[in-house]
Amino acid sequence: QVQLVESGGGLVQAGDSLRLSCAASTRIYSSLVVGWFRQAPGKEREFASAIRWGRGSTYYSDSVKGRFTIPKESATNTVYLQMNSLKPEDTAVYYCATGTSPSQSARDYKNWGQGTQVTVSS
Repeated sequence: QVQLVESGGGLVQAGDSLRLSCAASTRIYSSLVVGWFRQAPGKEREFASAIRWGRGSTYYSDSVKGRFTIPKESATNTVYLQMNSLKPEDTAVYYCATGTSPSQSARDYKNWGQGTQVTVSS
């Protein structure tokens, strides 16, 4: 069972950039999808981005498209979430998890990490 650990969160100002990391404890199989979700206080966990590990196909929610990218580093089994032009509404706890398809539903993912807090001040 793969374990995922997120890191890289912090407090930034609107317009800044931040890069989150999601490190896997074991090799990620090429058929798997690694997704990034976020959850703001009082709201449901929402999809942000995902990458199919083998092909490198990427997927984004409308709210982050054009601002976020999801590069990966195969040698270290790490997926990143590069966040640019951050907005106060991006404030949330960010989680990574694995899935078998690039679903936007959190119910289709497992092996959730503990999350990392991102706070964007105006």
